[in-house]
Amino acid sequence: MRKDNLSVKGGAPIIRRRKRFSWDDLELTLLSLPSIVWLIAFCYVPMFGIVFAFKNYKYKPGKGFLYSLFVSSKWVGMKNFEFLFRSPDIANIFRNTLGYNVVFLLIGVTLPVTLAIMITQLHSRRVAKVCQTAVFLPHFLSWVVISYFVFAFLSTDKGLVNSIITGLGGERILWYQDPKYWPYLLVFINTWKTFGYSMVVYMATITGIDQTLYESAVIDGASKWQQTWGITIPLLRPVISIMFIMNVGHIFSTDFGLFFQVTRDSNSLINVTQTLDVYVYKALMQSNNYNYSSAVALMQSVFGCVLLIIANAVVKKIDPESGMF
Repeated sequence: MRKDNLSVKGGAPIIRRRKRFSWDDLELTLLSLPSIVWLIAFCYVPMFGIVFAFKNYKYKPGKGFLYSLFVSSKWVGMKNFEFLFRSPDIANIFRNTLGYNVVFLLIGVTLPVTLAIMITQLHSRRVAKVCQTAVFLPHFLSWVVISYFVFAFLSTDKGLVNSIITGLGGERILWYQDPKYWPYLLVFINTWKTFGYSMVVYMATITGIDQTLYESAVIDGASKWQQTWGITIPLLRPVISIMFIMNVGHIFSTDFGLFFQVTRDSNSLINVTQTLDVYVYKALMQSNNYNYSSAVALMQSVFGCVLLIIANAVVKKIDPESGMF
């Protein structure tokens, strides 16, 4: 408590009320103003598009977009949601969407934490920085670039993998026509591209841990393994919980570039690559119906929000200090 907020009268301290809005508050408000404007412009203003999910939107020439959406387009209630559940592939779509995301979630929690701890234990700072950069670099690559990398390895005629296989006397593999390999390939490619970001977050947390805790553990004779389980993991638990909760909130959404661009939209792989986002995109391109895509996007957001709240409640129940809110 600041001293200028205290005064003594008759031996008892009196707390002076702080001004509601000070110059420091004004400075902080001005600093955060660009972020607030960005948040309103790109996150809240577009929310009016939710109306698409409950209307049969048809553009009326000469009246403009807003008039066509709010006036001339008819309300259809929940009919736009029916097209997804009428699909004969609905079970396969949800299986792929949830199945891949569960695997991504498990790997995304364990692997980055493990590698972050291992890299921070390296004695050579130069080697640690090289490893960190090498792991983090794929995060900045687009899925279009990665799709060409993958094609260079898996191309039937001149791919590196097939060249090695034929050089050893084997037969070429038609990678883009055989779906049995792709669940493993998709998991590997997604892990290679995304886990570097999470690892850097965990490394930043580990770097901020008070080093005197480790020094005291060394004096007490604790090994590196005991230091990891007794100090590092418990102090990483809040960050791990937050990352876990955020990933659970996206469990009904998939990375469109991974399942569409990397697989080159091969019809032979549709059983293992058809997710909600891919299905909606193809339906939108074929029927040019914005209502369907808006309905599915709204459903994904609502389900994701519900799961995020549930995951946060479960985490708070297990560890009250590790919840997101």
